[in-house]
Amino acid sequence: MPRTARLDAPGILHHVMIRGIERRNIFRNNKDRNDFLERLEKLIPETGTTCYGWAFLSNHAHFLFKTGHLPLSQLMRRLLTGYVVSFNRRHKRHGQLFQNRFKSIVCQEDTYLKELIRYIHLNPVRSGLVNGLEGLDAYIYSGHKALMGNVECQWLRVDEVLSTFGKSTKSARNAYRRFVEEGLEQGRKEQLVGGGLVRSAGGWSEVRRGQYHGMSDERILGDSDFVNEILSLADEALSRNYELKAKGCDLQEIAKRVADIFQIDIDKIFSPGRQSPIVRARSLVCFWAARELGISLSELARTFKMSAPGIGYAVVRGEKIAKDNNLRLVI
Repeated sequence: MPRTARLDAPGILHHVMIRGIERRNIFRNNKDRNDFLERLEKLIPETGTTCYGWAFLSNHAHFLFKTGHLPLSQLMRRLLTGYVVSFNRRHKRHGQLFQNRFKSIVCQEDTYLKELIRYIHLNPVRSGLVNGLEGLDAYIYSGHKALMGNVECQWLRVDEVLSTFGKSTKSARNAYRRFVEEGLEQGRKEQLVGGGLVRSAGGWSEVRRGQYHGMSDERILGDSDFVNEILSLADEALSRNYELKAKGCDLQEIAKRVADIFQIDIDKIFSPGRQSPIVRARSLVCFWAARELGISLSELARTFKMSAPGIGYAVVRGEKIAKDNNLRLVI
């Protein structure tokens, strides 16, 4: 069965799951877990991703992400690829570590945010990794402990999560803990890991007509209005991508457009110059190339002879430049 494209757009909430191949452990020790955490600490701000919850188990992990200025797939590709290389070197092994692609469920935020935060953070309890709520309070490899104020996790949006439970930090933490405790007896909730809409191998148009030809790893969790909105966003993104490519738009064409905007020579955009106009122009090119054409950060890094993190920051700057100046890519 052919793979279907990810459903993604800026500001969309995803319940993300990664699993070890053949249920093997993806974390063998705390060195592995800390390695993964260091990568998250670096990549989440670079990609503008928001994290509301996370939990590590032995052979899988859960995350609650909101897409930032770069697609979720770019965050996950950099995160998992780097980790696999490090894991294999550390444990003197070769080959695949994760089971297929990561699984992501697009979720309706206003309806499912709190429920997903609780579900994800209770995974260590349900799996028997920790004993009850007291064990979860002490478990350092999930976002729960940070929400309880017992450890710092700068890339977890603690204040945003707590604000959904109360006005003051103390009352919000108490309400959050009670909410988590109420979920202890609920067990596994299939709708939170399986979603409310089965995508077909035939594409989104097939889903709209109700022709579900097969299972895939992508779901939409939400009411019918939300489902239609997400599908429309996805269609718009695909249509825009195909439209640009059909017109022959590539990185060079984007650079020409930006060179006209900044009134500079196009060659300067690809030069290593650090003058402000060149840096701004290069940032806008990186943003449009990543967002409009889906060019990966690694490919842009090779083109501009920069590091992938440097490209990530350029994309952030480029997004701000486009918004502040109301600039659109018109080819």
